[in-house]
Amino acid sequence: MAETARGAAHHSVWLDGKARRRGRGGGQPSGLDRDRITEVTVRLLDAEGLAKFSMRRLAAELNVTAMSVYWYVDTKDDLLELALDTAFGELTELPDPADEDADWRDQLRALATQYRELLVRHPWLSPLAGRYLNIGPNSVVFSRTVQRVVLRTGLPAHGITGAISAVFQFVYGYGTIEGHFFARVADTGLSPDEYFRQAMTATAGAPQTAEIIEESKNLMAARGGDTVEEMMSRDFTFALDLLVAGIEAMVRRG
Repeated sequence: MAETARGAAHHSVWLDGKARRRGRGGGQPSGLDRDRITEVTVRLLDAEGLAKFSMRRLAAELNVTAMSVYWYVDTKDDLLELALDTAFGELTELPDPADEDADWRDQLRALATQYRELLVRHPWLSPLAGRYLNIGPNSVVFSRTVQRVVLRTGLPAHGITGAISAVFQFVYGYGTIEGHFFARVADTGLSPDEYFRQAMTATAGAPQTAEIIEESKNLMAARGGDTVEEMMSRDFTFALDLLVAGIEAMVRRG
């Protein structure tokens, strides 16, 4: 049992030398390679979700046998790790922490915003980021950039990881819930605004929720936003500003 636990702690497609493998040798199916397999995996995860993904479903999409896929990856977990890092590769406009003329606040907001957009765009990403070590090359570039930007804030060394956690665990949670919301809306065939209006009408008329909905009306009006997207963006921006202000306060405190 202990040996199994230790093995799980260091298992990763990026640590076992598997990520460099492009195939097992001769006999691979024509027109198939690891990049294409990973690309189609991401597309399937986006279209159908993590729960419905299987190697058999992937093989059908590729028009090959399931065993053909195993020429390029050993396990489904290995493939999902590759897909996870491929998604992180979409973060192509990262700020330069070495730019001394740039404001760390703007850089931190840019990183947080891009991460949120990634989580919303790929709702399957958040559970995989928690399941695997997430140490692929694209993820490492993102993590290193985050760390170097937060180092520019002036926080003491012992506070850097806490600041990173405060900002990016918030973004992780916000983006995950937002992504699930839009996925749920897509299943109904409604637009986000139609879904929101129907949900508000239903909860306002339900005895168990009517009171809190009524109490929240002024708060929602004060927040503003004509669409669900605007409302979510305003809340995200303000919450992120609160976190930035907290970092500034801790720096002043010394």
